[in-house]
Amino acid sequence: MSDKKDKSGVTRRDFLATTVSAASLACFPWIPKAAVAKPSAEAAPRGAAIARLRIYPAIGICRVGGSEQWFLAPEVPGLPPHPEGGYKDGDSKIKKQVQRFRVYAFDKENRVIGEITAKEHAINWSVHLANTKAAWYGFNNPLDNGERAPGLPTQKRNQYFVSNEKRERMLVIDGKKKTIKGKQTNPDGKNPEYAFEGKFWDKQTVGLGDLRTDTAGRLLVFPPDGQSDSPNSVAITSFADNDGWHDDWCDGPVTANVTIKGKRFEAESSWVACVGPDFAPEIPPITTLYDVIADLNHQQKWTQASNGPLSFRKHIYPTFRRTALMKWVNNAANQREGWLPGMVDLSDEQVIKKLADPSKQNEPFRKSVLEFFRDPNKQGDEAYKEQRLKIPYMMGDGVNYDGSPLQWFQFPLLQYSYLQAWAAGDFINDFDDDELKPIRSLDDIPLQDQPASLTEAALEPCSGGAFHPGVELTYYLRLAPMYARNYDHSAEPFRIAHKDRGRFVQNIGRLLTPEKAFEGGDSAPPPIGYQMAGDLTRWMGLPWQCDAFSCQQVLLQENFPTAVWWPALLPIDVLTEEDYTLLMNKELSDTQRIKFFNTREAWSRDVAGIGYHANASYWDGITNMIILWERMGFVLKRPGPKGETSLDGVPEEVFVEVGRADTMEFRFNWKPRDGMLPN
Repeated sequence: MSDKKDKSGVTRRDFLATTVSAASLACFPWIPKAAVAKPSAEAAPRGAAIARLRIYPAIGICRVGGSEQWFLAPEVPGLPPHPEGGYKDGDSKIKKQVQRFRVYAFDKENRVIGEITAKEHAINWSVHLANTKAAWYGFNNPLDNGERAPGLPTQKRNQYFVSNEKRERMLVIDGKKKTIKGKQTNPDGKNPEYAFEGKFWDKQTVGLGDLRTDTAGRLLVFPPDGQSDSPNSVAITSFADNDGWHDDWCDGPVTANVTIKGKRFEAESSWVACVGPDFAPEIPPITTLYDVIADLNHQQKWTQASNGPLSFRKHIYPTFRRTALMKWVNNAANQREGWLPGMVDLSDEQVIKKLADPSKQNEPFRKSVLEFFRDPNKQGDEAYKEQRLKIPYMMGDGVNYDGSPLQWFQFPLLQYSYLQAWAAGDFINDFDDDELKPIRSLDDIPLQDQPASLTEAALEPCSGGAFHPGVELTYYLRLAPMYARNYDHSAEPFRIAHKDRGRFVQNIGRLLTPEKAFEGGDSAPPPIGYQMAGDLTRWMGLPWQCDAFSCQQVLLQENFPTAVWWPALLPIDVLTEEDYTLLMNKELSDTQRIKFFNTREAWSRDVAGIGYHANASYWDGITNMIILWERMGFVLKRPGPKGETSLDGVPEEVFVEVGRADTMEFRFNWKPRDGMLPN
């Protein structure tokens, strides 16, 4: 087969590998399945009157990229996007993930009537995006963990700007509120009327994305390019808090009004956040941001527990599938059966069949598997040691505190309760339900379940911890005061509480403490409360690339296996494309091919530098990532050596780091922007 590149720079081999057919998925044990069960919501009767409108997803996620090419964010839970030609434009530009928003109508009983589109009605969309990171406080650790991991106070970033007025003018990048309506408006993204732009340091223009609509008038929010810079070429000195720097992550409310038969409806608002790329998009995190917020909704009794047995396909399968796939992005998981004697191979097809068996005879097996997962209910003095070698072997919120149970990743209570119910046999085996098999797009999901599915699909690829501060967003999303439902019992769960404070700068004093986070200070409202544009992303690392590179692996008191942070978004150890090519080379001996298959390389290799003592240059590495992030590879599924039984242990589908560019060549040819210099 020819590897000739098309005009986008993608080889034919890579294109074919990303357009996976249903037939090819059948031979892979943990295939992506739509994480849906039989319809759970109630549809409105025919002819029901519209009582309210809501925008979906309730929280949307865009992902930055330097390419003009783009793809839509996921819209079906459990199914990742498969952009035509892959996730990169050639080998040096990452495609943008665009969030699409829709409006749905409900009757007075809160039953779904249907989607409202611009084909029948005029939808007026409004979005306000801002980046306020440089005007916020620094990050030490989450502020809501109490004595298990006490919150550490932090000072303001760029505190040499003292007055609120000057901080607002110099540090806030306000993209302003933009409105859009109609079908296929601004299709090429070139109309400046729909572009978000603001100033940093009162002189540098920073783009924050743009708005468009599709053929049905649905809203498309395009993210910015993912660029970071320092107008005065200030050195990088922190993984999270660098004065004099900006990036272009942003967030803000999404609103809409619709006139239907002469009556104007204000839709329940949504939110959008523009964050970093997902470098292993076909491997979801073990706990997702959806799991975290669903747990909060359950604890607050904003949502009701499922009636009757759980669905294996929706409630259980995703956790086991994610756990199994972790071996493709970090060595600790790849060697799991070694450091957890007795642990079964979750990627084994026969094991999967046993996992789906709810029979009483299979209960001892299920309970034995549950013992290997970390129990979030155990938070006593001995929990640190008892819970250390458990799944997932990842760091937690309390990494600052040796011996704290929160030094290890914790499942949300609701997600873990699903595993407990599974172990007890309180579930149905709908793994191969014929009615659910055809679901491949949103249109395949029953109408009454589409709105909730859109929110779940948007949040499922996002990391649900550990929050230090995290990959996309952070710990505040597990706190009730952040949501409209906390103040209005008629508001739908998952919706961010929105209120305009009048200014972006939220001055709660010289130190951000746990008390001020929840109570406010100096006449300012609490930051854990009502939100406005820029409030969600301000808590994240500045610039974002430094945190992404620095938080890979952590050496602790007992460092085998080596603990990791967020491998499903930022891979740690990968099967490289070079080793994959040698695995597939039939001219080599089977022994050699298996050796190459079992080899894993650091995803972040070469970023810290190349040459003598380069491996010690931590600061070089997090600075280099600012210009090298688009050169990094994506971990994607590729066909293994099918039918070769002599290659023991090599599956028919493997995950490979592809599209990684030459970092050294790029450094030599790189041109600085606005005085920014490479190492």
